[in-house]
Amino acid sequence: MEKVDDDVDAFLRDSARADDLIALDRLLREALPTADRVLWRGRMWGGTDQAIIGYRSISQPRPRGAEADWFLVGLAAQQNHLSIYVNAAEDGRYLVQSWGDRLGRVKIGAAAVTFRSAEDLDLDELRDLVVRAGEVEDERSEIGTQRHASTPPDS
Repeated sequence: MEKVDDDVDAFLRDSARADDLIALDRLLREALPTADRVLWRGRMWGGTDQAIIGYRSISQPRPRGAEADWFLVGLAAQQNHLSIYVNAAEDGRYLVQSWGDRLGRVKIGAAAVTFRSAEDLDLDELRDLVVRAGEVEDERSEIGTQRHASTPPDS
């Protein structure tokens, strides 16, 4: 997946699921008011081509290798469902795994919430989840900055 310069608002308007995507985009932007919003396109794991709106760019740690540029929260429409990806973890678990039973008629993956329409979601709980994801990322970023600042420069 790569960031692209496509107009996110045009992408939302032109989607077959425009009503749901626009409503969810509004909620995500309210929950992460200072976040950037970028369209990502490319092949996801599983081999499918995807377009995902990413909210708040992050450097995500990877189990093997360097950190990767990614998004904190993503919104995507697939053929038969919508997905929200929340790439924030607390106490060793992705937040969606802890919040899944509160989000409505959804399926929970490792970091993904999938559902048929926005009506299937408890939007207040989703907003709270996304706000918490922003807080967790703020805490992670602050700790990383403190570690970096306390590391002596190479001589």
